[in-house]
Amino acid sequence: QRRVYRTTTHVPQELGQIMDSETFEKSRLYQLDKSTFSFWSGLYSEVEGTMILLCGGIPFLWKLSGQISGRAGFGPEYEIVQSLVFLLLATLFSALTGLPWSLYNTFVIEEKHGFNQQTLGFFFKDAIKKFVVTQCILLPVTSLLLYIIKIGGDYFFIYAWLFTLVVSLVLVTIYADYIAPLFDKFIPLPEGELKQQIETMAKSIDFPLTKVYVVEGSKRSSHSNAYFYGFFKNKRIVLFDTLLEDYSALNKEPAEGEDGENEETKSKTKNKKQGCKNEEVLAVLGHELGHWKLGHTVKNIIISQMNSFLCFFLFAVLIGQKELFAAFGFYDTQPTLIGLMIIFQFIFSPYNEVLSFCLTVLSRRFEFQADAFAKELGKAKDLYSALIKLNKDNLGFPVSDWIFSMWHYSHPPLLERLQALKDAKQE
Repeated sequence: QRRVYRTTTHVPQELGQIMDSETFEKSRLYQLDKSTFSFWSGLYSEVEGTMILLCGGIPFLWKLSGQISGRAGFGPEYEIVQSLVFLLLATLFSALTGLPWSLYNTFVIEEKHGFNQQTLGFFFKDAIKKFVVTQCILLPVTSLLLYIIKIGGDYFFIYAWLFTLVVSLVLVTIYADYIAPLFDKFIPLPEGELKQQIETMAKSIDFPLTKVYVVEGSKRSSHSNAYFYGFFKNKRIVLFDTLLEDYSALNKEPAEGEDGENEETKSKTKNKKQGCKNEEVLAVLGHELGHWKLGHTVKNIIISQMNSFLCFFLFAVLIGQKELFAAFGFYDTQPTLIGLMIIFQFIFSPYNEVLSFCLTVLSRRFEFQADAFAKELGKAKDLYSALIKLNKDNLGFPVSDWIFSMWHYSHPPLLERLQALKDAKQE
């Protein structure tokens, strides 16, 4: 794929009508920089993980966690407490070692190509907030899961799976209402033509829409997105302001006569992102609602939970193998949390790669079906133009190596999606 980025320096003939040479070159350089970053960060991650294993980092951290919990008055019999200390230290280590890479990605690569809208202060405030919120969810959930495994008897894997199912459904339900607003501002979409059109389209396919929000994604990045969430008769739609031509702060000029922060904003928004017109936004939403109408969301949940049940069952089979613990430096103890880490993170690694590929193939199939659904709603022409605009705004590179695309792309390449829409567009 890197060879494709390096050698494809001119717009291919089939792209001549949808992409100008300037945008093509910008997207090529952006993706090349991202590819280089991905290679080095991935290599570092592999080296770090290998050194941790070879140098006994996991048993060392477990021993350190025992010493810390012991000083707090919790002896070896309090395994769950020691597990939580271990988890806190492990996630803190991961956050600190990943911080330089995140800083480079945000303030060098994304900044260089005009996407970053964050200040350094905002970045660190956001990072600390994410860490705290993650711990507030991760530690209680993990402690309850470990407790269920401890008292569950021979069929603990069933109870553990049911518990994780309930937790995942609860998190999906509360995320957009209670967690996401901690990081970004959500405002109801103002009354007007767009809101009326969205409500009309939702009603036409029996989508139980209750609210439409706009999230100020432009304070973080100029990438755009849209999604819906909620169960049963309580669905909400969320639109990033960067998706909306009429609402994006990136399309608005700062007030004249002001300096300071506005000067910084001017420099960051000199390359305006188009956003989409109302008709194109409706086409994008038609695609997203197609995922709901065709049951893709439910199918993904079912597949995820079937996989989760299988993993817990295999965990129950393997957890008694002392050789597994010994291979990772645990000769005298077999902590449940360490067993979860060894089996889910390492033993299942080859299986997870195969599963990921299968889900990628399925995802591309779902994307084509959602595009076809939008086409049935009469949105083919607008979706066609919206896909071109979004590709341009996000500097997506439309030429890809077929093996790389097959393995990595959860969405079909742009040209394939446009070709599928082309006939209906011409009609």
